[in-house]
Amino acid sequence: MIGEWISNESSPRLTVDATIVAKRDQMHRHRSSNGHSHRSYSYYITFQFDSGDRMELRIPSHEFGLLVEGDAGKLTFQGTRYISFERQY
Repeated sequence: MIGEWISNESSPRLTVDATIVAKRDQMHRHRSSNGHSHRSYSYYITFQFDSGDRMELRIPSHEFGLLVEGDAGKLTFQGTRYISFERQY
């Protein structure tokens, strides 16, 4: 985690044209030392660039439901860190 953070910090912040081509979520199960378990979720979107290249980024849960496959707009990211996506109308 620290290595990824350092890598992201040293990467340029880019804003590029992108289209959402896929969405997925992943459930994580956690078990505490007292035997209780709980679930958490991670949310991912795959963006495609004009070049045809694709990148999957983890996004905040509050944005996951607002974005739809086929949405096109401006993606801002830094290394593997998602910053924002502004839909173009």
